[in-house]
Amino acid sequence: MTGMLASVNSVEEASLVLNANVDIIDLKQPALGALGALETGLVKKIVTEIDGRCPVSATVGDLPLQPEIVFNAVKAMADTGVDYIKIGFFPDGDRLGTVEKLSALTHAEPASGRFPAHTPSNLALIAVLFADAQPDLSIIASLKNAGFKGVMLDTMNKNNGSLTQVMAKTDIAQFVSLAKAHQLICGLAGSLRLEDIPELMPYQPDYLGFRGALCMQYNRTAQLNKHSVALIKQAIEHADTT
Repeated sequence: MTGMLASVNSVEEASLVLNANVDIIDLKQPALGALGALETGLVKKIVTEIDGRCPVSATVGDLPLQPEIVFNAVKAMADTGVDYIKIGFFPDGDRLGTVEKLSALTHAEPASGRFPAHTPSNLALIAVLFADAQPDLSIIASLKNAGFKGVMLDTMNKNNGSLTQVMAKTDIAQFVSLAKAHQLICGLAGSLRLEDIPELMPYQPDYLGFRGALCMQYNRTAQLNKHSVALIKQAIEHADTT
């Protein structure tokens, strides 16, 4: 089955999508970029409000792919109690160095003293690759070896159309196939619209991610529209049964 990931930026939005029975509540600040991060204090507040009723993910921001910077951001976000931490693999960074650095977190022993006792030894890290930045899918094998739990496709420039408009079907299929072959959670996102759902469902991703399509006038920085959230949820459920 394919689930619905809904991106929110407040306690109120999180409550709205929780009531709509989405499958993952994703915390980010769209006004700050493709993967803009919320302040950790607000993330903690939302996690407390959700209280385990739905898995929660959060982004660490549009950060340069430099090992130390990303490592510190992930450690800080881990303290909020989210279930998944999403990391953008932006172009021109040190991809392999960052993956190797983060493996110290995913394989850390809490009792070793190297990390705070409340930092889990099996952090659920999700790598986000960008379909409109010619992603190198060979990184997927390295992600699995480093202890990542999943990988998503997204778009970096939200003005260039949805995932289905910026990436060939064969490449999307290859991405999903590689993710599944390495037993990683697989997500598809990137300015997805209602009409993208029947096109993407045959790939059988674990999740489809939405923000703009859930908002007033498809404006990803605007407020969520309750009716739009329900429409997307219904469309995924309908496509899953046909």
